[in-house]
Amino acid sequence: MTTDATMTTTVQTATIEDVQAAAGVIRHYLDPVPLVRSYALEKILRVAPGQRVWLKDFGWTPVGSFKVYGALNWMANNLSRIGDRAVTAHSSGNFASGISYAGMCYQKRVIIVMPETAPKIKFELTASFGAEIRTYDIATDHLTGQRDALTAEIAAKEQAIQASPYDDRWVIAGNGVGGLEIAAQLQSMNRRVGRFYCQVSGGGLMAGHALSIHSAFPDAEIIGVEPEGADDFAMSLKAGKRERLSKPTSICDGLLSYDVGQYNWPILYNLVRRSIAINDLETRRAMKLLYQKHGLKTEPSGAIALAAAIQDVDLTEPVADREGDIVVVVSGRNADEDAFRRWIDV
Repeated sequence: MTTDATMTTTVQTATIEDVQAAAGVIRHYLDPVPLVRSYALEKILRVAPGQRVWLKDFGWTPVGSFKVYGALNWMANNLSRIGDRAVTAHSSGNFASGISYAGMCYQKRVIIVMPETAPKIKFELTASFGAEIRTYDIATDHLTGQRDALTAEIAAKEQAIQASPYDDRWVIAGNGVGGLEIAAQLQSMNRRVGRFYCQVSGGGLMAGHALSIHSAFPDAEIIGVEPEGADDFAMSLKAGKRERLSKPTSICDGLLSYDVGQYNWPILYNLVRRSIAINDLETRRAMKLLYQKHGLKTEPSGAIALAAAIQDVDLTEPVADREGDIVVVVSGRNADEDAFRRWIDV
């Protein structure tokens, strides 16, 4: 049980033990995704001698993002509750394909609610694993609440079990397995983490990774990254309580939740020291850099953590080696080709 003075209720959120238990579920279906040393970024960031920069690339998963980790663990821990019923969820696209993949693995019917303007690749991936897709107008959702209403309607009419893409103990724990992978690889080389940059939207990715990184490297600075037009977590840290945005905006379609989840907040509040807001132009430049230096075609949400690492480092002075290595999460690659080409034309 975790709480703080700013919370009116106590929630049973995920623990490092939950993350460790989730590893067995994830390993049954997925191999660890690569943690790649970036020699190019070590030069760009002018790191100290002996210090290294690493990219954790979740684009290697079968759904092209980290979301499949949490989806698999959620499905595994809700099988008895689901029974013969369907599963439904809303998603900007990556959790859609993640829960669809999990439904395929566990032979469960999945019905997804997605924005009608989601990238084509996210629709295609989600459908390829067998999910049914319903759409809504994201441009007016802040006024109509259509996303949540449609998901609730499906749950009621189909007697479906609703999954949250981020605000859930089992989703957080599953996502945290990626952090265990980072820790295991670095510890096998006697490396340590000094700074860890990770995206924050609803908070499921960061909450899980924060548990794992803090457990393995308690002195690491865990840093959140958000778009400037969707920086509710930075606002929440400053206020000491969850803050909600009326209409988050950014090219980072995967980072547009209205607020962080109640299950995520205690972990984020306790373990994440700060959050950096990045404008879309800097995100686009990070996308271009990843493509030019590593051949990685990322979506904006996937590249934004690199933009923060570049912005955060004082380029006139090397970061002291005593601070340890820098780890940057590349959370996903699911961008349509035409949009990707426009974004990196900077």
